[in-house]
Amino acid sequence: MEPSDFLPFLDEETRRRVVERVCENDERLFRRGDEPRSMFYVLDGEARLIRHSPAGIEVVFQRARRGFLAEASLEQPAYHCDGVAAGNTRFLCVPIDGFRRALSHEKLVGLWMRHLGRELRRARAQSERLVLRSARDRIVHFIETEGRSGTLVLSQTKKSWASEMGLTHEALYRTLRAMEQAGVLHVSGQRIELGKALRPDGRPFADEIGNASFGRFPIGAGKG
Repeated sequence: MEPSDFLPFLDEETRRRVVERVCENDERLFRRGDEPRSMFYVLDGEARLIRHSPAGIEVVFQRARRGFLAEASLEQPAYHCDGVAAGNTRFLCVPIDGFRRALSHEKLVGLWMRHLGRELRRARAQSERLVLRSARDRIVHFIETEGRSGTLVLSQTKKSWASEMGLTHEALYRTLRAMEQAGVLHVSGQRIELGKALRPDGRPFADEIGNASFGRFPIGAGKG
C-alpha cells in the first residue's frame, strides 16, 4: 500500500497534521502500553515490532519496509509491542483519528482490507514459526515460507534474522553451521539454500530433517 493510496482520502484537517519523521537506529517510536495516536508508514528504511521473552531474547513480530507498522493499533487502546527503527528510517505519521475517519470511504476500505489480508498471512507464518521448538525447524520454516524454491536471500543481517525467529544469534550461527556440515543447507553470504542431504543409508532427508544427527536446539539455545 502506497501513500498515494490513502492520503487523498484524508480530510483537510488530518492532512495538515500529517508529519514526516526521521528516526535513528534503535530509536523508539512507541513503547508497549502506550496509547496509539498515529499510524506510522515507513517511507525509507525499516521499522520493527519487538518484544522480549522471559529469557531476555528479543523477538521480532513485524518488519515493515515501505508500509505500515502496527496496523492493529487502529483498533486497540494500547500497543502490545515496542516500535523500533532499524537503522535510519523515515516515516509518515498520520493522526489515527483522521485515518479512522478516512476509512468511511468504500474504496479505501477495500484497499485496507487487502493490505490486512497480506499482513495476516505473514503474521500467521510468524506465529507458526515461533511455536516450533528447535532453531533448525524455525530456519527451515522461514526459508520455505519467505524464500522461493528452497532458497532465501536475506535482506537483513543474520543477527536481525535471529531476532525475527526468536533465537539468539549464537544459536543461529551454531545451527546453520551444523546444518551445513550435515548437508541440509548451503550458506553463501546472504544466500541460504536448502540442500539434498542423504542419510547414511543413502535415503534423502526430504522433510524429515528434524531427525538429523546434529541434535535439537531449544528456544534461545546458545545464550551466554
